[in-house]
Amino acid sequence: MDKLLEIKNVSKHFGGGFLSRKPINVAIDDISLSIDAENPTITAIAGESGSGKTTLARLMLGFTDPTLGSVNYQGRDVQDMSSDQRTQFRREVQPIFQDPFEVFNPFYRVDHVMEMPIKMYGLADSKEDAKRMIVESLEMVGLRPGETLGRFPHQLSGGQRQRIMVARALMLRPKLIMADEPVSMVDASLRATILGSLKKFNEELGISIVYITHDLTTAYQICENIIILYKGRVAEAGPVDKVIKDPKHPYTQLLVSSIPLPNPDTPWGGGQRVVTQAADSTTKGCLFASRCAAVMPKCREQVPDRFLPDSDRTAACFLHEDNPSMSNPDIASLLSAGKNNKVETASSSPAS
Repeated sequence: MDKLLEIKNVSKHFGGGFLSRKPINVAIDDISLSIDAENPTITAIAGESGSGKTTLARLMLGFTDPTLGSVNYQGRDVQDMSSDQRTQFRREVQPIFQDPFEVFNPFYRVDHVMEMPIKMYGLADSKEDAKRMIVESLEMVGLRPGETLGRFPHQLSGGQRQRIMVARALMLRPKLIMADEPVSMVDASLRATILGSLKKFNEELGISIVYITHDLTTAYQICENIIILYKGRVAEAGPVDKVIKDPKHPYTQLLVSSIPLPNPDTPWGGGQRVVTQAADSTTKGCLFASRCAAVMPKCREQVPDRFLPDSDRTAACFLHEDNPSMSNPDIASLLSAGKNNKVETASSSPAS
């Protein structure tokens, strides 16, 4: 099966220069993930602040080079692309950022952020064609061009600015949208509009979406699969319905139980939310051991395998060591194979 975007055994380290005595911070630790070229999906990457979500997104966008491993687009290493190949990559893999205000130049009207990619990629033959493309894209995300174009960024609401960035990405007809917390700064009604637009793009236009979020509720609403990160490692991954309704990793259980319930008389099931700090190169064993209620002595000494409590789900926890472990580190391959109950397991016994 052809891969649109593939990261292979990627790790990202920060710090630890030649003369530095500080330990290396491990932001991403040996993650493999691929996006299928023929089967557009919406995949969530979730976790607390500091879990590595944005770093992983930047690696997949080619904004940051991996310390180890490789990022490939249509079989080509992003770091080794020619100028023309990189231009194609930039057009076909589009980001939507958390804070749209940082993307706008306050000295230009918002038209500028829509017009520049049309000129850069030669998308229109005339000014009339360019204007038509802009208007169609704005209307697809629920904006009225007459109330949007011609204004400066500060004259628009946060929701309008964010939807302009969604429209900009859509206008380029990308194959993949990397949406990093796209609705965290807008109100509930606009959140539903933006998420609905992303889901529509996936279903009707065949655009794959990687949805970076700390909000499991919105991930559950629009995503098919979810990958839970903790300190740069995959804690759990699988179909979003299974992971949210029946989490297998203690960290995922903590996240799910911390979701506010609509009934104020029902207490939350989780403990206090703790901001995660990046792991360092001296960390041993399971990174969640210090916060885990089910911790065992070996959790502090050994890194757990990615065990398979279900045919299409993995959990990196010794609570599931009686199950087989993954032989293929690519999380997307697990999710895809699980649909056909053809998950390949390791030939050796699970690590103990």
